[in-house]
Amino acid sequence: MNDRAPKKLWRWRTVARIRRSLLALLVFGQTAVASYYLLWIMPYHGGTPVEIGLLVLFALLYAWIAVGFWTAVVGFVLRLMGGDKHSLLNRYSNDDLEHTPLVKTAIVLPVYHEPVHWTFSGLKAVYQELERNGQIHYFEFFILSDSRNPEIWLEEQAKWHQLCDELGAHGRLFYRRRGVNLNYKSGNVADFLRRWGRLFKYMVVLDADSLMSGRTIVRMVQLMEREPQVGILQTNPSIINGQSLFARLQQFGNRLYSSLFATGLAAVQMGHAAFWGHNAILRVEPFMQHCGLRKLRGFGVFEGPIMSHDFVEAAYIGRAGYEVWLEPGLGESFEESPPTLADELSRDKRWAKGNLQHLWILCFGRRIRLAHRMAFLNGIMAYVASPLWLAFLALTTVAAAELTLSPIEYFPAGHEGLFPLWPEWRPEWALTLALSTLALLFVPKFLAIIDAIIHGLAKGFGGPWRLFLSVWVEIVFSVLLAPIRMLAHSRFVIASLLNVSLSWAGQNRTEETGWREALITQAPGLIIGGSWAVFAWWLDVSFFIWSLPVAVPLILAAPTSVLLSRVRVGQAIRRAGLLLIPEELATLPLLKNAAENRAQPASPWNIGHFEQAVLVPLVHQQQLALARPDRHSRRAVRLNDLVDQCIRNGPAALNKKQISELCEDRVALAELHRRAWIAPTGSYWGQAIARL
Repeated sequence: MNDRAPKKLWRWRTVARIRRSLLALLVFGQTAVASYYLLWIMPYHGGTPVEIGLLVLFALLYAWIAVGFWTAVVGFVLRLMGGDKHSLLNRYSNDDLEHTPLVKTAIVLPVYHEPVHWTFSGLKAVYQELERNGQIHYFEFFILSDSRNPEIWLEEQAKWHQLCDELGAHGRLFYRRRGVNLNYKSGNVADFLRRWGRLFKYMVVLDADSLMSGRTIVRMVQLMEREPQVGILQTNPSIINGQSLFARLQQFGNRLYSSLFATGLAAVQMGHAAFWGHNAILRVEPFMQHCGLRKLRGFGVFEGPIMSHDFVEAAYIGRAGYEVWLEPGLGESFEESPPTLADELSRDKRWAKGNLQHLWILCFGRRIRLAHRMAFLNGIMAYVASPLWLAFLALTTVAAAELTLSPIEYFPAGHEGLFPLWPEWRPEWALTLALSTLALLFVPKFLAIIDAIIHGLAKGFGGPWRLFLSVWVEIVFSVLLAPIRMLAHSRFVIASLLNVSLSWAGQNRTEETGWREALITQAPGLIIGGSWAVFAWWLDVSFFIWSLPVAVPLILAAPTSVLLSRVRVGQAIRRAGLLLIPEELATLPLLKNAAENRAQPASPWNIGHFEQAVLVPLVHQQQLALARPDRHSRRAVRLNDLVDQCIRNGPAALNKKQISELCEDRVALAELHRRAWIAPTGSYWGQAIARL
C-alpha cells in the first residue's frame, strides 16, 4: 500500500492540475467574452469612471457565478460517465474495503445550547446503527459540551445518563463539559484532543444535527486505513427533516443540486479539498500536530481567535503534506437546515465574519497550497459577492441617472482623443449578455433534473413532472430570496470589517417567524427597495422595469420571511407532492430510528432540570457524582448564602451563574437537596415536590 502511494500521488495531482487549468480557462475565457460584450454595450465603452467601475464589478461577479456553473457541468459530465474514476472510493472494490480491519475511533459531538432531547436522540440513532452492524466495539462516543445555561447542561447530563442506561453504553459513551469556553467549537475539540486524542487513531466529528449511518462511518475508517496519506475525509451531507417551507426549499435544493456540485467540486479539488467541520473523519495524530489554531495577529476583524476553523484546519493539514478529500459517493450522511430565513441570516452573520478572517490567512499564511487559498477565496466571495452586487446596482443607477438627466458628454472625463466619444447602444448584445448570465444561474438546475432522470432518481422526488414543478417553485423563491440575502450579507460584511462583536448561540430548530419580528428586521430592505423603485419610475420606465427583480423581493421581504417560516405551508407543499426528497419516500433505518427516539417524551418529570437535580433522587445522585468535592472556606460561605436564598425564594432569586455554582459543588447541592425535601408544603420547594 505504501509503495503505491507516490505513484497515486503523482497521478491524482497531474489530473487535478489539468482539471483546474481547464476550469480556469473556461471561467476566465467566458468572463472575458462577457466583459467584452458589456464594454461595447455601455454607451461610452468604458470611457467614464462609472463605466469602468461597472466593468470591474461585473467581471468579478460573472467569474464568481461562472465557477459554480462549470463546477456543476463537470459534475454532470462525470456522473454521466459513471463517476470520477480518480475518487478515493473508486480506487477499491467493495470486497477490498470489507476486508479492511477497523481500528479504535472516537465519535465526537460538540454541543452548545442545542435542543438536548433532539440532539442526543440523533446520537443514539448513530450508536444503534453501529451496534446493529456489530462493530460498536471499535468506537467510543464523546459529547463535548460548552453549554453555560444550567437548565441546558443539567438536561444534557441527565440525558447522557439515560442514554448510557438504555444503550448499556457505560464506558463507551462519555460526557464532558468544559469549565472555560475558549475558541468556540475548535477550542472544544482541541480540549478533547489534548486529554484523550492519543487514545484514538481517527476521530469522526458530528454536529448537533448530524446523522451518519453505521455503514458510512465504517467505510470512512476503512478508506482512511487504505490511504495513510489522507488526513481528512469529508462526506457530502444531505439536508433532511425540513418542516417549514424554508427548510423544505433548502433540503430539496441541497438534495437535488448537490449531486452535481459536490461531484464537480470533488473532481476539481481532489486531494486538496476543504473540511466543512462535521460529518467527516480526521486522522488524529497529524491533526493534533499541525492543526492547532493560533489567534490572528492582525487588526480589527483579523485579530483574535479564528471563528470559522474548518477551512483553516484543512489548509494546515494540507500544508503538512496530508491530503483532504471530499467523497460524494459516501452516502447516508445528513444534517439539518435552519427552519427560517431569520435563523439562516443569524448563522450567516457569524459565518461572514469567520470567512472574512480567512483573508488574513489567504494573504499571509505561509506554505498554504494554492487550492486551499482558492477555497478561502471561494468562502470569502460567498459573502463579499453581496456588497459587490449592491455596488454594481448603485453604479448602474448612477449611470442611468447620468444618461437621463445630464446632457450627452462627447468628451467625458478621462477621454483624451481628438474626436468626440459618441455614445452607442447595442440592445441585441445586451440581450445576449443577459441570457448568458441567466444560463449560468439556472442551467445547472435543469441539468440536475436530467441527471436525476438518467440515474433513476426522479421517483424519489415525486416523479419527473413533480420534480420539474418543484424546481420551478425553488427557482421562484430563490429569486425572491437573493436580494434579501444580498442586503443582509452586505450589512454583515460591513459590520465584520468594523469588527462588531458577535455572540455564539445554539440554533433554533422549531420556532416560526412572527410578523413583528419580520417587519422590524426587514424594514431596511423595504425602505431601500421601495425608494429605489420610486426613483427608477421617476427616472425612466425602462429602468424601473429593470429594477423590479431586485426591488420587489426587498419590498416583499417581511411577508416572504413569515411565509417561509410556516410549518403548515411546508407540510401542505409536501402533501401536494412538491419539494420531496428520496429520504421522505423511502426512509432509511437510521432516519426511522432517529425519528422514533425523538418522538419519545423528553422527560418524565413536570419540573425544571435544576429542580430535578435537587429533588429527584436518581438525578440528584448522578449530579452529585459529577460535582466538585473540594471547596475553599471563602467559597463555602458564599455557597451557603446561595443555598439559603434558593431555599427561601426559589431558583428565581438566583442568576444562571449562581445556579451553576450550586450544581457544581457537591456539598452545596447535597445541602440544597436535604433542605428542599423538608421545606414547608406552601413554599416553592414544597410545591415543586407536589408536582413530582
